Amino acid sequence: MCCGPDRSRTTLKIIAQAYRLPNHSSRFPAMRSKEDFLKMTVTRREALGLAVGGAAALTTLRFTAPAFAAGNAVEDAILEFTGGATPDSGDITIGAPEIAENGNTVPIEVSAPGAASIMLLAAGNPSPGVATFHFSALSGAQEAKTRIRLAKTQDIIAVAKMQDGSAITTKRSVKVTIGGCGG
Repeated sequence: MCCGPDRSRTTLKIIAQAYRLPNHSSRFPAMRSKEDFLKMTVTRREALGLAVGGAAALTTLRFTAPAFAAGNAVEDAILEFTGGATPDSGDITIGAPEIAENGNTVPIEVSAPGAASIMLLAAGNPSPGVATFHFSALSGAQEAKTRIRLAKTQDIIAVAKMQDGSAITTKRSVKVTIGGCGG
């Protein structure tokens, strides 16, 4: 009898003895008796499991918090990008279609002559930051083209940090017929 039911019971007994589990836990190691539950004793294995689970939950919450940010997430991103300065309107242009049939791939062009960097934001997306482009003295022109994903009809905001430290901004509305972020 190589692999009969007696062999599996024997294997469970050996495992229970190796881990010094009580008899009722030989089949279900996580199951505890009513007395143990009332005493509220915690084994090292359970404490370690709780610690690892708690750390995983905190890590998950930390990385998903921006997706549930308050309505001022766009303003906070702009202030962080500009270093606290309030941007003025200026010579920055956004090329985007008025109506985007599919929000998964919306072509966007942005240009700002004399900019050191340009940041694109999608105000209606769960996470508003889309892209940041940095330019150097070797850049031929301060312009960029990309495709972005839009969840719904919303404003695209471009903020440019100029070489002299000032900041300029503009926005353009894009109507989306089919949302690209699961909508």
